This record gives sequence, structure tokens and C-alpha cells, in this order.
Amino acid sequence: MSNVYVITGGGSGMGLEAAKIVGKNGKVILVGRTVSKLENAIQELKALGIDAEAYPADAGNRESVKALAEYAKTLGTVKAVIHSAGVSPHMADGKKIFEINACGTINIDEEMAEVMEAGSCILNVSSMSGYMLPADRAPYQIYQLSLSNEDAFKAAANQMIDSIPTEQQTGMGYTVSKNFVQWYTKKMALRYGKKGIRVVSISPGTFKTPMGEVEGEEAASFAKAGAMGRLGEPEEIAKMMAFMVSDECSYLDGVDILYDGGAICAFEEMMAQRAAAGK
Repeated sequence: MSNVYVITGGGSGMGLEAAKIVGKNGKVILVGRTVSKLENAIQELKALGIDAEAYPADAGNRESVKALAEYAKTLGTVKAVIHSAGVSPHMADGKKIFEINACGTINIDEEMAEVMEAGSCILNVSSMSGYMLPADRAPYQIYQLSLSNEDAFKAAANQMIDSIPTEQQTGMGYTVSKNFVQWYTKKMALRYGKKGIRVVSISPGTFKTPMGEVEGEEAASFAKAGAMGRLGEPEEIAKMMAFMVSDECSYLDGVDILYDGGAICAFEEMMAQRAAAGK
């Protein structure tokens, strides 16, 4: 049976570019809530000779993801899942951002792993913003609930977001959700490693993608202040994503790759200098 690559958020940007690479080795399923929005991407892939189709599913809905997993299994061996769907601070309120980014990752990882075999890989897409949450401020006690009671997890997260000023909720919802993805990836690597399924994550900086455009000049200026002083090209991170899920990376597991052109190291240096100056 042929290999199957499931990609959420693959209608444009880095997800689509990754599909162009992994699609050389098997069938691609682009996943989205609205199939019509994926049609241009599917046509672009088919023009490259890639076997691709769109599938309607909502990562935030467990039953929808379960149906996706069962369908993918009928097409061949589910070799890799690239979960790049998510929302930024400019796309929803804090609670919705957290629910989509965090709970969507839980649903994708748990349901897709049920139909995957040894030698496969799940790649969760986080964000460099997850690195901007100090370890002593990360709500690990809330994160832990995700492993046993998803309803309690969501309720506790909502309570946390409600406890901060309204104008800070979208940023906090995004940063904490992406920090959670990094934490959760490690837990899933431990859960599925003995089954032969690798689980890794990648944290992009600012790239020239539709989401990057939505994030606006603030995100662009952050990238330009980074070590490399520029935004990333979607093709650059797509190559890393494809490598991470490939057999060439068969010993990479339970880690996050920060792929940000040195933006976070520049940010950390700036904060260190401010601290040294007593600011």
C-alpha cells in the first residue's frame, strides 16, 4: 500500500509547500473545514504530478478527526501527519485561540496515532511565541489535565484567560497554547514511542505566508530584529518539516525545533541587556 501524508492547514503557506515535498513519496490529504478553500492548492499539487485530495474535517471536533483518521487508513499506510492548522492573535479571542490550537492538537495526535504504524511520524506546528513564556509562568498544572480530562483542561484554561485583563487575553491565549503544543508533543512522544510512532514539533518564526501577513508589521519587525534580519520563505521551513517526518530523521523524537532565523535568541539578548541595565 502507498504512503499517505495528512496535512492540516495545507491550503497555503508552509503546509502547502511541505505537501509539494512529501507528495513525491505518496498520497497527500489536505484537511480543512471548507474543502472549496483547498481546491486551488489541490490543483497546484496535481499540476506537479502529486496525488492529492481535500478532506473536510475540523481539528477542534474529536469525531470529525476520528472520521478523518479512519478514512486516511483506507487509502494506505499513514506515514506522517503534519498538523499546521491553527489561529493567530488576530483571528479570534483568547479562549477560542487556545481551544483551536491546543485542543485541536490533542484531537489530531490522539486520533491519528490510532491508525498509524511503526516508522510513522506526527509533526505538530507550534510557534516561536511558545518560547516567550517563562518556564516559571507556564501553567503546567493545567497542561497536565489534558492527559486525563479534556473538559477540565479547557475549563481551567478558560478560567486562566478570564483572570487577566481583556486586552491581554488574545496574546496570552496564543502564547500559552503554543507553549502547550511544545509540552504536549513531549508527552505524546513518550506515549507512542514504543509503538514506533515519533512525535515532534516545530516552532516557526515569521514567514512570508498568508498568516504572516495577518500578523502584520509587528511580527515582521520582530523577525527583522532577529539574528538573520529577515522574514523566512515558506519553502525554507517546508524542507525542514519534510525532513523531520522522513525516515532520514528516524531518531528525532519528543523535541521542538525552533526555526525562526534567530529571532528568539535576539529577543533573549535584548531582555538580558535590559535586565543588566536595571530596566
